[in-house]
Amino acid sequence: MTFFDLIIIIIAAFFFIMFMLPGVRNNRWWRAMVTPLASIIGSGFLVVAPLLGHIAGSWAVLAMFAIVALAYIIGAVIRFNIINAEPLVETGKGSRNLMLASRISDMALTVAYVISVAFYIRLLSSFVLSMTPLALGKYEDWLATVVLAMIAIVGWLRGLKGLEFVETISVSVKLSIIAALLAALFVHDFSNGTWSAQLVADDVDLWTRLRMLGGMLLVVQGFETSRYLENEYPAKVRHDTMAAAQITSAIIYILFIFLVVPVLVFLPSGKASETDIIGLTGHVAMVLPFMLVVAAFMSQLSAAI
Repeated sequence: MTFFDLIIIIIAAFFFIMFMLPGVRNNRWWRAMVTPLASIIGSGFLVVAPLLGHIAGSWAVLAMFAIVALAYIIGAVIRFNIINAEPLVETGKGSRNLMLASRISDMALTVAYVISVAFYIRLLSSFVLSMTPLALGKYEDWLATVVLAMIAIVGWLRGLKGLEFVETISVSVKLSIIAALLAALFVHDFSNGTWSAQLVADDVDLWTRLRMLGGMLLVVQGFETSRYLENEYPAKVRHDTMAAAQITSAIIYILFIFLVVPVLVFLPSGKASETDIIGLTGHVAMVLPFMLVVAAFMSQLSAAI
């Protein structure tokens, strides 16, 4: 382990201690913000860089900006509904069309969440086992099943409060490692004097490229979870913390893509893999791949919760 690796670990430890201070951990605003933030900076954070490298090439930062901007606009619609439509639905005073739309959207989200949670946990297993001899489909499936069962048991025994506690810890670990990662990337780029790279995107037609970028909206999705915390937090708190979560995550995503672009020159050719970022960060510091495995576990865990 080099001195640089030790500094990276110290940075991560510092931020984790800060996040776990009682004044921060028990802050009501922070707790309301943790749920949407956990979902937004979930599975997508470690997958987005290799995918954008393949899809957008040197335009990766601009593509990331467009994705988070579109997500914020969609979030604005949901925030409007939290303040204006939600009271009408809860009291039954909404129009027939509003009540019908609310029921249909609930059913659609039920199906969507079953799919997305299974995806998050399966991706978690892929990252955790990526650096072991067990990186095979059946072992990843078994691990995903065990994690799902553990989340279900905690939720059954402790309810939302129990899940929120697990989520707060996982988000704190994840954000601490992300802070250390961004610092390491900055030092790497600064020391090499390289802030950009000539990246060639995959040879696909414009329509396919646009559809793939549109699908990457899933990467920054999850902000809508604020809509379903009405039993714990008032509408104004959920409205404001959701906006704060989206702005915070947008800054992190754009900064990450900007700093990681010079490292994307080491991206393997061919089809992008969800674990490519593990190998890429190994060119920055020896300790980062191991830390990112932990971050991936926490990302998928918090997003699934």
